[in-house]
Amino acid sequence: MLAILDYQAGNLTSVRRALDHLGIPCTVTADPSTLRAAQGVIFPGVGAAGSAMAHLTATGLGDLLKDLVAAGKPLLGICLGCQIVLAASEENQTTTLGIIPGRCQRFDPSLTDEDGHPIAIPHMGWNTVRLTQPCRLFDGIDPASEFYFVHSYYPVPESRYVIGMTHYGLDFCSVHGKDGLWSVQFHPEKSGRPGLTLLSNFFAYCQEVSHAQ
Repeated sequence: MLAILDYQAGNLTSVRRALDHLGIPCTVTADPSTLRAAQGVIFPGVGAAGSAMAHLTATGLGDLLKDLVAAGKPLLGICLGCQIVLAASEENQTTTLGIIPGRCQRFDPSLTDEDGHPIAIPHMGWNTVRLTQPCRLFDGIDPASEFYFVHSYYPVPESRYVIGMTHYGLDFCSVHGKDGLWSVQFHPEKSGRPGLTLLSNFFAYCQEVSHAQ
């Protein structure tokens, strides 16, 4: 079973719907015992870094999440979750979880597209991901596949954690982490077949880890 972390950040229902469509058992929860018992945790979210971190801190969920990762529990961060696993965010000048070294920063409005026009912020729509190192999440996914993005801030992790890059005014990191601890800036649950494959790959990895213990 996968646990979808409920930290009042939105977008939980669409993640659950995608997992239900795939037949993957899951639950939306903030219960510590349920999170500990799950085979893996999905850390999604839509919203602002400041309010999300305030809730994670007040409820103790932030510390629990760090403990679960330290214990080897597989984690998939999505969108806001992808940003909050870093150490800091320019959004609301927020100190975040620090699970992965790095920061989150805002797209510079002076950036331009291929035609020289200022980019729109937020970055909203379909875009590709160029892997810079192998990643289990992308097994069976065509490299030309597009994923759905909606964000005004983007992650800047330490270079050794960069897994995938996307271009929007500049090349930014859209996938980061390491085996068992992955974060994606796009929304796999809204990205059609490639996104569903990614979620299936994450669950398969969680099952492997669970069976090996």
